[in-house]
Amino acid sequence: MTDINIKLQQLDITNASDNATLIYSSANNTLEYRLLANSAEGLDTAINTVQDNVDALTSTAAANDYSTYTTVTGLINTVQANVDALPDSAANDYSTYTTLSGLIDTVQDNVSSQTSNTQAYVANTLVSNTALIFEAGDGISLSANSTSKTISFAVSMGNVTSQVISLDGSANSFTINQSAANSNMLLVFYNGLAQDPTEYSVDGTTLTLNNVDPIISSSKLEIRHFDFFDVPGISSGGGGGGSSFQGTVSGYTSGGTDAPGYTNVIDKFPFSSDSNASDVGDLTAAQIGAGQSSSTHGYFSGGQGTGTYNKIEKFSFLADGNASDVGDLTGNFLDGFAGHSSSVSGYVSGGGGGPGLRNTIEKFPFSTDSNATDVGDLTQARQTTTGQSSPTNGYTSGGDTGSYSNVIDKFPFATDANASDVGDLTQARRLLAGQNSSENGYTSGGRNPAISTALNTIDKFPFATDSNATDVGDLTVSRFGPAGQSSSESGYNSGGYSAPPFISRNIIDKFPFSSDANATDVGDLTQARRSVAGQQV
Repeated sequence: MTDINIKLQQLDITNASDNATLIYSSANNTLEYRLLANSAEGLDTAINTVQDNVDALTSTAAANDYSTYTTVTGLINTVQANVDALPDSAANDYSTYTTLSGLIDTVQDNVSSQTSNTQAYVANTLVSNTALIFEAGDGISLSANSTSKTISFAVSMGNVTSQVISLDGSANSFTINQSAANSNMLLVFYNGLAQDPTEYSVDGTTLTLNNVDPIISSSKLEIRHFDFFDVPGISSGGGGGGSSFQGTVSGYTSGGTDAPGYTNVIDKFPFSSDSNASDVGDLTAAQIGAGQSSSTHGYFSGGQGTGTYNKIEKFSFLADGNASDVGDLTGNFLDGFAGHSSSVSGYVSGGGGGPGLRNTIEKFPFSTDSNATDVGDLTQARQTTTGQSSPTNGYTSGGDTGSYSNVIDKFPFATDANASDVGDLTQARRLLAGQNSSENGYTSGGRNPAISTALNTIDKFPFATDSNATDVGDLTVSRFGPAGQSSSESGYNSGGYSAPPFISRNIIDKFPFSSDANATDVGDLTQARRSVAGQQV
């Protein structure tokens, strides 16, 4: 049998009015089943019998033989008969029973969309107006209490790995006995108190508490690993259920240049509405560089300008304010390198500087303020390139190797390794922006040496397979050197330089991920500028 991917909860129906209905909440991913208070006794026997059969289904023998479902079908009909016996007023008041068939399909779609490593096994014998719906899985239990008039759903914790660490107060980073993809794959208790996933981070087998107050000596830390919720695309980065490579709240445009010099401005614009950006802080120096995003901070790394060229800066998403210097890259990254973000680390790749073109892939952690390390190489040394991030891989596309490149490189986040060439853009170009949905990488704008003007092309390539990009739309204005930002629904392209006329732009463009379409102009930055970095939360 397989694991349960719908959260089930106990419902108190002591004060329930004459009703019997099933409510599915997509926001909370919950099923709520409400009964007539005086009908709970009538259903008690049938539900207990269902419990016995569910227990049988979870046995080793039943796991290989699903014929037991034929018995469950009859039991569901028994429950249905009890519901049919409800007063006519309940049926009249809750006519939505006729739509339960569609609701069941919605629940199934939700389960299917959230599971890739785990195949959901759902009973296919549900009746259109069935008043009791459950998933069979290891450790599921279902019971009713006629006295308290409650129905309880529970899941056995037998498939949850638990570890307890004794703390001496000297450290806030600990080695855990099993690697985790991100903080949402763990449930952490400090002295018995459950911690929000934003209060800790995980990098492989290293768990770090983001504590402000000192850790008390002789404290206990319990870690539970939820292996069956390890679904690609769900991570701690980037705002809620999204990821660090996509936001749900705001996009940021930081740094950049426009004659006669560089800027240190950090602009912010909302994803929920189409409007202009506001100035919310300053970098430590006026310069150009690459952008990365964790769930709580935006990062700006390297670049040239008035500051040092190997610097890693960070600014808070939780409050508007200036950036601070938190680490160094391994060398000077002067021009046009790509930025990437996993759920736990920021990456830079390629670039020009110190001397010549670089093929380096560097990584720095989000959990602590520290320097970057060299973790791999691109297939080409190149500058003026751009980056995309999937839940599992970083991508570096386009750029200048001495001649303009159309290469799409891919490197893994799970291990430190070199990149591989996995496809081509529709045009060789440099000075382009990168965006990413949960399924595809995008490049927008740029410049091609065969064309004296800037480009307006929006390319798309899939994360699921290694293949070439396709042209799926156009920006509102052709330009190179813009910043890329990504919400969960749209890609954004901000700033840039158009030619001709040869001017910097303040445009914020938006294009949809759900369909292949042109961008629309949705707002303005506070300054017209190019060679800017993008972040999102």
